[in-house]
Parts: sequence; structure tokens; C-alpha cells
Amino acid sequence: MAVPLTTPQTTTCIIGGGPAGMMLGYLLARSGIHVTVLEKHNDFFRDFRGDTIHPSTLELMYELDLFDKLLAIRHSEIDHATVTIGDRTVTLANLTHLPTHAKFVALMPQWDFLNFLAAEAAQFPTFTLRMGWEATGLIQQNGVTTGVLANTPEGPVEIPATLTVGCDGRHATSRDAAHLHVIDEGVPIDVLWLRLSRKPSDTESGLGYVNYGRLIVLINRIDYFQVAYIIAKGSFTQIQQQGLEAFQQSIVRIVPFLADRVHEIDSWDKVKLLTVQVNHLERWSSPGLLCIGDAAHAMSPVGGIGINIALQDAVATANILTEALQSNALTPHHLQQVQHYREKAVHRTQAFQVFAHSILNRVLGNPGPITMPLTLRILTHIPGFQHLTARFIGLGLQPQHIKTKPAS
Repeated sequence: MAVPLTTPQTTTCIIGGGPAGMMLGYLLARSGIHVTVLEKHNDFFRDFRGDTIHPSTLELMYELDLFDKLLAIRHSEIDHATVTIGDRTVTLANLTHLPTHAKFVALMPQWDFLNFLAAEAAQFPTFTLRMGWEATGLIQQNGVTTGVLANTPEGPVEIPATLTVGCDGRHATSRDAAHLHVIDEGVPIDVLWLRLSRKPSDTESGLGYVNYGRLIVLINRIDYFQVAYIIAKGSFTQIQQQGLEAFQQSIVRIVPFLADRVHEIDSWDKVKLLTVQVNHLERWSSPGLLCIGDAAHAMSPVGGIGINIALQDAVATANILTEALQSNALTPHHLQQVQHYREKAVHRTQAFQVFAHSILNRVLGNPGPITMPLTLRILTHIPGFQHLTARFIGLGLQPQHIKTKPAS
């Protein structure tokens, strides 16, 4: 067995180069803290990444003087969230009245957003990004995490760190290695993920199309639609047994204007299964280790707000821990503060998602044509309803602001 090499000590080692990891890495390096981000892949290109950059995130970019630069990247925008139920379309949220500089959700491939953050963070001398470095475990001494074990293209390494932050998603090595207990909420849905070509004349959809026991969400990636096809959990095998043509026609029944392109799904290899989870850690931290984002609380794709929550975690973590890291005075209490501050907003958001799942479960249990519920028609016409839902979607329950200062 190869003896691991030891890298120079870093103040913070972040496992995972997703939204939470890259944002936290950027903010800590901006404040002059030495930070190393480990990303096990050689690039950020993965289709399962979400595309939504919410107004609260764009406001953070404004506060960091990165707003115009980010929006110069090719993207599309949604300022109204609509849903088509049966043959009726209603607006659920109107974002044009939000108290933010961006009154819309930007749809941008997440790999573009992560590449942007990586390029901006690379300008700080205390930032290091290690692509192709996969965390395999934690270095622990007397119950305290003192760094990370990783496999690299050159072999195994040890990365000593004052603080290790797990941002490695719902299958987190960090939380497993620290034996942090996961509480699972249970989810009745899964998502099929596929692409269909998009025409300039195609309509926009902020949320999706509901009918015949199915929900389809179309994400505008400008040249094509990323399609999220919601199914009952565990039903993908049955759908495959019914045949590819039946699957194509089920899409056309719900979204008729896609009829001229469903033939593009000519193999099941083009349909990927995303297993949906909603869970949270009982404790987000142990001495020397903190988990945030999906590593601490896996979110459902309902509302497209998981990225928003992860980025808010990162900003809150930087706001709470930066001073202690700068003065080498970090204690387990500081790490517990992050959970204490964030967990109510996270749990309430997950409670909303679980409630939405119960509604979706009833929809998936009715294979016939659906009509718009009278309650929903009434709600969407109540003054202020669309503004209230816009605040929830666009800002979340606990929007964050940049409180840390750049290094002098």
C-alpha cells in the first residue's frame, strides 16, 4: 500500500466543488484565509446539476461586485413562474416586485456558474482548487478531525487542515466518515432527466405541465430543453417495460408542442434516473468538521431551491466562522452556531417540499385527464399571493448578505 504524501497545512479544506463548496471557498479566500477545495471530477460538467440562480443569489453577486460579469454569461431569465394544469395555465409567482437588483431567476448551466466562481476565486493567492482529487476519508486524532485523506492522479495524499467542511452532497464521504446520523424524510417521487431540442418560438415555462398522472418541467438551456419528468418512486422499470414509444407519447400528451421532437429520445440511455431524497443530519458538525448544503440536508428538486439553500449555507458559514479562522480561535461552538442559525429555515423549507410531495403523489395516482382545482384558481387571483410565493421562491426563508470583508 502506497504511503500517503502530506500536503502543506491549509486553514480550511472543503470537500466538494459544488455551489456551497465553491462559494465558501471564494468567500474565505477573499478574506485572506488559506482554503483548499477538493473536487473529485476533472471538470464541473454534470447534467444532474440544477440550473437556477435565484434573485437572492444574484443579490449576493451584486454585493460582491460580480453581478454584471456573471450575467454576461449566456443565460435565459424567468420573471413569472407558471404551471399548466390540464388545459389551463396559471401564474404562481411574479418576481418583478422583489426588492432585489435582479427581479428574475437566471437559468444558466451550473457548470458555467461553477467555472465562473472558480475563475474569480483563483485570483486570490490563498485559494487552491484541486480537480480530480477525491476525498476518501478524514484524518482524526482523539475525536477531532484534523484534515482529509484523498486519492489524486499522483497517488494518495493527506491534507492537514484546521477546519474541514463537507460540501460533498447527499452521498457525502465527510458525514459517513464522521458517523453523523442522517434523518430521512421519505420521498414518493423520482425524476427522469433527458434533453429535447428547443426552438426560439417555444413557449417559456417557469414550473411545468401537469396532466394524466405526470408532471413535466422544462428548463430552458437556450439551445435545448432539459426535461425533468416526475414519476412515482420505483416506477422507472415499469415505464421501461411499456416501451420507448409509449414513453414518448406520454410526453406528447402532457406537452403537445413537443410532438415533433420526442423521436430524439431514441434510446433509454438518453433517459437518466435521478433518485430524489429529502433528509437532514441530526448534527451538522463534530470537532474540526462541518457539513453544509446537501451533505447536511438533501433537498428535493421541488421549486428548484436546493442551490439557493446551499449558497445561503455557504454565506452564513463564512459570516460566522471567518473571524475565528483568521484569529486561529475556532472552537466546536462556532461550528454549532452555523447549524443553530440555519436549521430552522432549512427544516421549514423541507416541510414545504414534503407537503408538495404529498400533492404530487395524489397527482401521480390519477392517470386520467386533470382539471385545474378551483382552490388554486382562487388563490392565484388573491392580491399579493403571487408576490408572496415569489419571495419564497426567489429569496427563501432566510436570505443572506455578505458580511465578511476582503483581505487588505
